[in-house]
Amino acid sequence: MTATEHPENLGNSLEKREKSLYAASVRLLVAPMMDWTDRHCRVFHRLLAPHARLYTEMVHANAVVLGDRERLLGFDPVEQPVALQLGGSEPALLAQAARIGGEWGYAEINLNCGCPSDRVQAGRFGACLMREPALVAEAVAAMRAATAVPVTVKCRLGVDDDQDYDRFLAFIDTVAAAGCATFVVHARNAWLQGLSPKENREVPPLRYEWAWQLKRDRPGLQVLVNGGIASPEAVEAQLAHADGVMLGRAAYHDPYLLHRLDVALYGGPLRDRAGLLRALRPYVEAQLAAGVALKHITRHVLGLFHGQPGGRAFRQVLSEGAHRDGAGWTLLEQALDATAQRRVAA
Repeated sequence: MTATEHPENLGNSLEKREKSLYAASVRLLVAPMMDWTDRHCRVFHRLLAPHARLYTEMVHANAVVLGDRERLLGFDPVEQPVALQLGGSEPALLAQAARIGGEWGYAEINLNCGCPSDRVQAGRFGACLMREPALVAEAVAAMRAATAVPVTVKCRLGVDDDQDYDRFLAFIDTVAAAGCATFVVHARNAWLQGLSPKENREVPPLRYEWAWQLKRDRPGLQVLVNGGIASPEAVEAQLAHADGVMLGRAAYHDPYLLHRLDVALYGGPLRDRAGLLRALRPYVEAQLAAGVALKHITRHVLGLFHGQPGGRAFRQVLSEGAHRDGAGWTLLEQALDATAQRRVAA
């Protein structure tokens, strides 16, 4: 065995490569989305975007500490770099959850300070934490002390009718002083009363200029912009002012957009949709062999032909067949065939 092949050297080399991939992934991120960004979704997104940073659904810190960790935290190594998003407000509990997340191999631990749902407010976490910057700073400090992986924060611009940039900046400064160097800014306010979570993603006006101003005022921080970004042109415009862009529902409903963006930002060949889907076959068949129902995987690929001739046929074949007993890879080939026939007819 040569010196370079020594297990310690190989381990150090792998660690350096993982850190390099994580650092590069800052330009393109896929948002944590409840009920959507599970492990099957993330494996699919990784195929589409080899360089993007992926996020789990939000997991409450208490669930991480006391719950079924394999179900809540398990992921495929191919997903890396992947971040664990935590919800909660108790610094000691968040520290335990951050330590566990680091031990499970996550590349980042992200604290949710942006979700506006009633359930989140009742638990005193999410967007309502923007009114308690000292508590968020205490939580971040405790989390950083518990794990060696980066601890980041996802937040809004403010809550309800906050219109004061200085208040937003004070929140950032307080949390940054505790050691947080990366902020994902959903460039809207969160309305804690009167709007549903869906309306909170659409009704409060976008103010990207606050995130851009934050980057100018605090150039030493990484500022990543989220909210309403749904095209390559929009991504390009944001990257002129910020370190990175996080896509949410646009990436889920039109997943091929993720592939186009990854190629534009990082290089590599632009692959066709059918080829990308077929690259998922080994994963699908392994999951089927492990007892996973096909419908749990195919629900995440329904948008692959979004806006394309045959896209409706693709969705229809999968939606009608994936729930049936014995459904397997053949169904995806049938969906591709139906799509191809519609494209020829068009």
